[in-house]
Amino acid sequence: MRTYESVIIVKPQLSDGEVGEFVNKAKAFITGKGGEVTSEEKLGRRKFTHEVNHVRDGFYLYLKFKAEPKFISEFENALKLNDQVLRSMTMVAMEVKAKPAPIAK
Repeated sequence: MRTYESVIIVKPQLSDGEVGEFVNKAKAFITGKGGEVTSEEKLGRRKFTHEVNHVRDGFYLYLKFKAEPKFISEFENALKLNDQVLRSMTMVAMEVKAKPAPIAK
């Protein structure tokens, strides 16, 4: 399994309860297909620099999860078909390894 990060922008008309319900459905979809959600964040409403489908702002969500590579296309297709989603992007999470600081002489 690989670790993935997904940023999802949902319509601003959704209430906080509806956003929470959307997040729970997305997490259930991931875990139902054998994945594991490691973290989630609701980043809040933000204004766009350009209009997207005649909308000027959206509610940003961040999900970090582990899943098989073949699952990602299915997940992205499900997001594209959802009327509540304005935009989404899923990518492989890069693990950053910190280098030890050089020893001063």
